[in-house]
Amino acid sequence: MSGERKNDRYDEYDQRDADRGHDGQDGFLQQDGLPGHDGYGAHREYDELADDDSAYDEDGEDDDEAPRGSTTRRVVMVAAGGVFAALLAVGGYGAYNVMNAVTDNGPSSGHQGSGTVAKAPQDPPTAEQAESAAKEFLAAWSRGDITAAAGLTDRPESARAALTTFHEQVGARSLALTGTGRAPADGPSEPALGFRVKAEFEGTPDAWEYDSVLSFVRSQDGRAVVRWKPSVIHPQLTPGKSIGVKAMPNPVSKPTDRKGRPLDTFPSLRAVLPQIAPPDGADAVTGRAVVLSDGSGGKPEQLFVLTPPSAPQVKLTLDADLQQVAEDAVKQQSANGNPASLVAIQPSTGHILAIANAPQGGFNRAVAGGQPPGSTMKVITSAALLQAGVSPDTVVPCKDTTYSPRAWHNDERGDFPSYTLTDDFTHSCNTGFIDKGLEKLQPGALGRVAREQFGLGLEWHIGIPSRDGTIPAPGNKDEAAAQYIGQGQIQVNSLLMASVAATVQNGTFRQPVLREDAKRVTAPDKLPADVARDLRAMMAKTATQGTARTPMAGLSGQIGAKTGTVEAGGQANNSWFIAYRGDLAVAAEVEGGGHGFSAAGVAAAQVLKAGGKG
Repeated sequence: MSGERKNDRYDEYDQRDADRGHDGQDGFLQQDGLPGHDGYGAHREYDELADDDSAYDEDGEDDDEAPRGSTTRRVVMVAAGGVFAALLAVGGYGAYNVMNAVTDNGPSSGHQGSGTVAKAPQDPPTAEQAESAAKEFLAAWSRGDITAAAGLTDRPESARAALTTFHEQVGARSLALTGTGRAPADGPSEPALGFRVKAEFEGTPDAWEYDSVLSFVRSQDGRAVVRWKPSVIHPQLTPGKSIGVKAMPNPVSKPTDRKGRPLDTFPSLRAVLPQIAPPDGADAVTGRAVVLSDGSGGKPEQLFVLTPPSAPQVKLTLDADLQQVAEDAVKQQSANGNPASLVAIQPSTGHILAIANAPQGGFNRAVAGGQPPGSTMKVITSAALLQAGVSPDTVVPCKDTTYSPRAWHNDERGDFPSYTLTDDFTHSCNTGFIDKGLEKLQPGALGRVAREQFGLGLEWHIGIPSRDGTIPAPGNKDEAAAQYIGQGQIQVNSLLMASVAATVQNGTFRQPVLREDAKRVTAPDKLPADVARDLRAMMAKTATQGTARTPMAGLSGQIGAKTGTVEAGGQANNSWFIAYRGDLAVAAEVEGGGHGFSAAGVAAAQVLKAGGKG
């Protein structure tokens, strides 16, 4: 198309406008809403012109010649009311006025004569407008009118969904929202006001209170509205997070010692305390809280506690002071990695005052373990012999070697033909006890005395799972001989042997317990008073003149002890020690600790020095 043809088309367009009786600008205004004109028709005509011009350019003809007429004309594409219209502008000012007529914006000096079509920016809400909008929004939200509150934001649908979810998930009985004044704004042109939330709940005396902030912008119709974002509801609520009421984890009872002091810092009790059940008839209360969740499955953040969890308090018989001494004593004697345990009991009550284990925090060896007790078993063997007609002064020769038919020896080699039963006990003579036991005691007599008078083998209920003693009936004389000196198939632990010492001290078996409400068992028979008296005398002499004298040195008052050394099949012997001082009885064992008076004896004496009253 030539330049002449191009100008001819403009003349054709001008003639059409002349036929309508309007110039180009008036024709556009009529099209955009005035009666009697079809805006889409004008749009089609301008498209035709544009198409023809494009074809012209593609023909490669010279278009340097300007169109005819005194005023230059251009084709401009604008979006008005969602419809694209072709606008023929005679000068930039006319085009600007057309756009402002459509968008309800007045002219700006910066746009006059610019030749562009643009929407003038709106001024931000004034402080007074923001305050008025805040009052209206907070009032609607606080009275539960979610639709009205959401309509006062720049994102009504998002706001309505979020506020509805908050109300449903939190379930507050009442919600009071109070303005707190100006607050830091997100942007320099957005006024912001703070407000305080006070939520009250049924059955909860305290209110959940926190602060948040509202920012304000203008809506398309010029109103001041809240800029919606999740943090309007709560400052920590961000996209992807939610707020709601959830049950708190079930509370775990935290037992205390007998004086109400905490016990959870003691390593040996880490495996013990979780086994403590609430008292019979007492239930734990599961708490409820308002929490912030992030949807990742992680632990929710607690925002407000509605109902605090509670667990019935359980006061144990343990003594925190003595427990610390026991922990230290066992730790010292197991420094080389030797497993060890210690239990302290109050003979007058059967209360367990301390439980210590090594390794700490693992298996509760002190009450659930099982191993032979060595010569500490001679306390029960002596009780059986005393009831079988043997007196403390009866001569029971201590041979260097005896046979059952198995050969047995003593730690202290040599023959001591004048030893009495007390001497054999004091010096821990194996051969004397084996010979007199095989002579005086019927098969199973040792196990019967242990069960009926010392409670070993009965089913104990101390407050946590524990192992009962095992003293099987011997199948032959070799097995019987081994049991008389605490070897063979006997299985006990520190708890059981501490009870043996406590029974001697008090004269009566009282099943040890960790809590007062434990269901105790009673022994079928009582240790005869004269037998208990003789045993105390024999243990006292052992503590002052016999194998236990070194660790018991310096202890005053009513004291008694018995050492034990257990052969371990070619490895280092296991060390055992039981003793009492006043109203405190202790048993300790150290695997691979050597002689009874060494490792176990030192640990037990350390506890007696701290807790015994003499």
